Amino acid sequence: GALIEAVAQIPGVARLRYTTSHPNEMDAALIAAHRDCAALMPFLHLPVQSGSDRILAAMNRKHDAARYRQIVRAVRAARPDIALSSDFIVGFPGESEADFEATMELIAEVNFASAFSFKYSPRPGTPGADMDGQIDEATKSARLHRLQALLEEQRQAFNAATVGKTCDVLFEKRGRHAGQIAGKSPWLQAVHVEGPASLIGSLAEVEIVAQGPNSLFGRLTGRNAEAEARAAAPAEGGAWR
Repeated sequence: GALIEAVAQIPGVARLRYTTSHPNEMDAALIAAHRDCAALMPFLHLPVQSGSDRILAAMNRKHDAARYRQIVRAVRAARPDIALSSDFIVGFPGESEADFEATMELIAEVNFASAFSFKYSPRPGTPGADMDGQIDEATKSARLHRLQALLEEQRQAFNAATVGKTCDVLFEKRGRHAGQIAGKSPWLQAVHVEGPASLIGSLAEVEIVAQGPNSLFGRLTGRNAEAEARAAAPAEGGAWR
């Protein structure tokens, strides 16, 4: 939390993000930073791996599902518009159907904007590779399919809820089509608009007008004339930024 506060004071820093965090590192100061630091974007990647305490203990994760839920509630109280992302592993040795369902219940309760999910793969030399109760590939694949379907439903719902909103987009590059530029919303969504390349590297206000499978589409608002002028102007000393 103190580091975020210090970095936010650096002139010219418009946006801050951090990754990857750990539930045990989400102390009161870090949660307060999400409330108090305007430059800290409303996006948090907070890996949980499983919703089953038994599997979390077997993974040696040092947190449990109740603690994870508590953190989520605290962060959302501090920053109601925050988007949550996480990591999940299915099919860890010994994972029962009840353990897997506990993960599905946690996902349904938390409602994630995005996530990374994988089947457990034994790595030589790790404790997990030598554990009893290795899960067969068919079961792991079936569980992963169910889990990813729920996560994708939540991701699409989150993106759909962004349509109609106005937000600042940090433009990073040219888009795939002529006259198009692409950037990121505060919630780390890819956004494409028709606009001048001079805005690349700058923040500009965008109205989100449509949702695609993996990105959003928007249009620049009337407030961007000043942003375009700043982006096109030479910086001090004559160097272009």
